[in-house]
Amino acid sequence: MNNFTDFLRCIKSQPAAVAEMRGSAKHPEIRGMVKFYNARGGVLVRAEITGLPKGSGDCDSPIFAFHIHSGNSCTGNHTDMFANTGTHFNPYDCMHPYHAGDLPPLFSANGNAVLEVMTDRFAIPQIIGKTVIIHDRPDDFTTQPSGNAGEKIACGVVRKHRL
Repeated sequence: MNNFTDFLRCIKSQPAAVAEMRGSAKHPEIRGMVKFYNARGGVLVRAEITGLPKGSGDCDSPIFAFHIHSGNSCTGNHTDMFANTGTHFNPYDCMHPYHAGDLPPLFSANGNAVLEVMTDRFAIPQIIGKTVIIHDRPDDFTTQPSGNAGEKIACGVVRKHRL
């Protein structure tokens, strides 16, 4: 995007893809949408999430790691409800935090989060069918291979948006 007008045009248009987020069995209250828009120079990602776990004090406003994973299903097993989401989406074999699927964290405000970020690390066709994950801890942007982000607490599969 070259200017603010391009940004406004992008978010007023229909997204090219969406992921409907659902919480794990331990966090069924988590819900939301992640929308992916084609934009000049990349992809605009917009996440709107509700029902995130809340902090317990003034200095405990939770931060949640937010990634696109390589798997194509929000299914798993008894120890990891979202085990089939795979690892971070990383088509170029980069070190963490330079995976194409590494996104900025979600900052919770009383259980709600909104994030908009522009990225050129992937094109929308590359992520159709991939999973979007919210983790229970912030990504430390250092630990290999995935930032020590903790348990997967919500998941959604990226689908082409139908008009």
